Parts: sequence; C-alpha cells; structure tokens
Amino acid sequence: MTERTVTVANRAGVHARPASRLVKLAAHYDSEIWIECNGDRVNGKSIMGIITLGAGFRSELTISANGADEQAAVDALATLVERKFEDG
Repeated sequence: MTERTVTVANRAGVHARPASRLVKLAAHYDSEIWIECNGDRVNGKSIMGIITLGAGFRSELTISANGADEQAAVDALATLVERKFEDG
C-alpha cells in the first residue's frame, strides 16, 4: 500500500470537472485506488464517490493505492491535484 496526502490548491475545490479528471487518470492504473477526505474514504475510480467527498479549497486528500502499479498511481494522482487539475 502506497499513500500520500496532498492539499487541494484550486479555489473551486473538487467539483465535477476535477473529479472527472481524477477518475479518468485513476482508470489507467490496475491498482485499487482510494481517496480520503475528512474521514470519508471513497473509491478513486468512482466520480460520484469523489464528488460526495465535498473537498473544497485547502482540503487535504489522502490518496492511497494497492497493487502492482500503486506507486505510479499515487504519484500521478497527487501531481494532478498539486497542479490544480491542470496538465503539465
């Protein structure tokens, strides 16, 4: 199991568009992926789950993964959050 905590830096928080980007990226990995915020833990491949977290600006997300590509999955998802859900 690999785990990393990141802070939501975009002012709008994790609404539908960022949640969609997280799920789309998570789908590229075989590992089980979980995202936790304020004690709630959801499947990182479920857009509805991520939206229901209600993660706002400066919320802390703990991204964890378990599987063959867990490190790559956590690193990629954490980077996406740190870059305010924008590419590059």
